[in-house]
Amino acid sequence: MLFRGLQSPVRRPRARLTQMAAYFCAGGMPSQNAAAALPIDNLPKSHVFTDKLPPDPAFPGPSDSHKAPRETLGPRLVKGALYTYVRPESQYESELLAVSSAAMRDIGLKDSEEQSERFKAAMAGNVIFWNEATKEGVYPWAQCYGGWQFGSWAGQLGDGRAISLFESTNPSTNIRYEIQLKGAGRTPYSRFADGKAVLRSSIREFIVSEALNALRIPTTRALALTALPHSRVLRERMEPGAIVARFAQSWLRIGTFDLLAARGDRDLIRRLADYAAEEVFGGWEALPGKEIEDQKERLVGPVENGLPKDKIQGAGETEENRYTRLYREIVRRNARTVAAWQAYAFTNGVLNTDNTSILGLSIDFGPFAFLDDFDPNYTPNHDDHLLRYSYRNQPTIIWWNLVRLGESLAELIGAGAKVDDAHFKEKGVTEDFLPELVRRAETVIEKIGEEYKSVFLEEYKRLMTARLGLKTTKQGDFETLYSELLDTMEALEIDFNQFFRKLSGLKFAQLNNEKERKKVAEIFFHREGVTGINNTEEAARERISNWLQIWKNRVLEDWGEGFELEREQVMKEVNPKFIPKSWVLDEVIRRVEKDNDRAVLQQVLHMALHPFQERWEGNDSDQERFCGDVPRLGRAMQCSCSS
Repeated sequence: MLFRGLQSPVRRPRARLTQMAAYFCAGGMPSQNAAAALPIDNLPKSHVFTDKLPPDPAFPGPSDSHKAPRETLGPRLVKGALYTYVRPESQYESELLAVSSAAMRDIGLKDSEEQSERFKAAMAGNVIFWNEATKEGVYPWAQCYGGWQFGSWAGQLGDGRAISLFESTNPSTNIRYEIQLKGAGRTPYSRFADGKAVLRSSIREFIVSEALNALRIPTTRALALTALPHSRVLRERMEPGAIVARFAQSWLRIGTFDLLAARGDRDLIRRLADYAAEEVFGGWEALPGKEIEDQKERLVGPVENGLPKDKIQGAGETEENRYTRLYREIVRRNARTVAAWQAYAFTNGVLNTDNTSILGLSIDFGPFAFLDDFDPNYTPNHDDHLLRYSYRNQPTIIWWNLVRLGESLAELIGAGAKVDDAHFKEKGVTEDFLPELVRRAETVIEKIGEEYKSVFLEEYKRLMTARLGLKTTKQGDFETLYSELLDTMEALEIDFNQFFRKLSGLKFAQLNNEKERKKVAEIFFHREGVTGINNTEEAARERISNWLQIWKNRVLEDWGEGFELEREQVMKEVNPKFIPKSWVLDEVIRRVEKDNDRAVLQQVLHMALHPFQERWEGNDSDQERFCGDVPRLGRAMQCSCSS
């Protein structure tokens, strides 16, 4: 049988690093030529997704949906389709609260476009770029998908409150994005919900999307945040509504394939896989990705023309076809992303398969959080009583999700060279070939599972090396630096990200002897002193002192004497001063909702967009608090999935 999971590499404290790797890329999205920036009406718009894939048969064309009363587009089962044409619900009044300048630039929108009434109306869902009279333009749509939620099959899910407006290709970077509104109203995929989003969760998603991008962690993005003053939404209480305009190169999820597999729709699985390879990943010839070219020989054997030969190393006679390469690319991307979460202590909180992107993007933010004190068992989801989606378990859960994808693609990847055989395409696998197909699919998934772990670990080590100010990774670093540091952080309840920023600014002159190192150790403690079970101040200082001595010696090995300023600068470029912790977001939400304070939202957004700076424009007292010690009652906060 296809295996149902990946045993967690975390078997003892000092081996914890085997579950972590991190993707350190060259920062965010490509910059664009400002001269090419355009107003929203002039952005080049496309609808490749709806052109290439089948629509809801109840509304096969834009006009069918447009002529239908809005209330008829509500919840129901949709089969044989990957989306439904559906327009956002009209909003009588709205307020544009914030816009990400980085997102504006990356999409290709001109400066100050957010001030135009047309832009504001579009961000509130009051504009669609379709002309019913001429049948021209792009009609909005909501995607159909399913998912495994907390390990159980949930059936049809889909975009219950997210509606895509259009695709747009940045004329300078040639990157195509799908722009959608979250909280724009009911769709056929809303189930028993109202299709709305609350301001509370919208603020959280808006800020964290742009914060993750600024930290160079693959993520979906947020363009604009719009408040709906007259929309009251019932969750745990009555709350104000909001819409987040967000974008990604693709919103396809593992759950998109899950639903088709559950329904036995093999033709549509192939069609979706072809679309993903050709339109999302840039063509079959681009698979697997070039970003780990140096690992291909070791992982999959010899390569030709940038692609593996047709045998997987050690897999016997298992033929590797193009669908295997697609699966491998999705696996590798997700390995790098979850590794980046571990490296920056980000915890998603709800890693269901419908919340797992085929592009390896951080997606659909509910009860997420960055760790405060380093606690591997922490989960930001107060409904996750079994800690399924805890920080520690994220790498294993992502692999569990990827095995579900492997099962959905099993017929295609197990077919080998027969995948394009006319009889196979039309009729499927024959009874006599079935055992061989299953064996091949299992072998492919198992071998790519080894790649997942390898990519994961190598990427984490690469980024942790940078965060510690090292130029190289040596054999002993894993045990003496990485694992020992995490064990110390956990035992002494040390703030994860603040530790690295403070370490960046340490001078070697402060670490000349044990007495000085013990004195320096106090900068890593909470304001109330040493915490954690059975810790004494003297023992805590000694433990940190010993680690600092090892760290100093390793840094000197790589840098030599006389390069302290350069080393400090390099470290501060990968170790952020600001992280949008849960307590900060809670304060922003309270001040926006209760005090009508718009300035604090702009301030925190600006800090999130530039997390590595030492100072920012704005309220200095807020800046220092938001970058300082987490208030004792604000540590390890949890929240619900409701939004």
